[in-house]
Amino acid sequence: MQPDCAGQLRIVLIDDHALLREVVCEALNVEPDMVVVGVAASGSTGILHCDIKQPDVVLLDGNIPDESLTETVRAIRSASPNARVLIVSMPDDPALVRQLLDCGVRGCLNKSASRTDLVSSIRAVCADNIRIVLHVSVEALTHIASTADCPDVLTRREMEILTLVSKAMSNRQISRRLTIAEGTVKRHLGTIFTKLGARSRLEAVNKAVSIGLIARAG
Repeated sequence: MQPDCAGQLRIVLIDDHALLREVVCEALNVEPDMVVVGVAASGSTGILHCDIKQPDVVLLDGNIPDESLTETVRAIRSASPNARVLIVSMPDDPALVRQLLDCGVRGCLNKSASRTDLVSSIRAVCADNIRIVLHVSVEALTHIASTADCPDVLTRREMEILTLVSKAMSNRQISRRLTIAEGTVKRHLGTIFTKLGARSRLEAVNKAVSIGLIARAG
């Protein structure tokens, strides 16, 4: 049965741990201005909830196994364009934080965040359309600030391509994954090399990893 949530912030929670789902739901549902309208254990199910419920906020576990966090975020924002996405239990990876912000995430909270931090972050990102909440380490914030001030920072598409290059994918494989022409991939790589001052794919990847633009492939 659909809850009566007029005037409340509607929240969808996506987390693969049942106990954490229960605890977070209980913590949020006691807030007078919040109600959890959907709960999911996987990104794919969560995306369906977002499509149907059209929530104000999506709380997405940053450690969902076997799923690409950035791809899940993009799918959520496609299904529910007005939802503010907050990543919780976020791995403190500066490159990943930067990628998520580029995808439109409105906040990242690492494992040390408290219930109070979570509740205040939800209210903060819903207060306007520009506020971003970061509960991450000083190191991560430093990396994000330094790359944001760089005039030659890579575009979102260039980041996507370089991330796939770091996974040893060929131009043809990248073009198929991103549904773009192989020639377009080559042109983007040329721009990437120029911006990073790199002469090869490996050098470009290593430089991007060193300044926190992308995460090193596992």
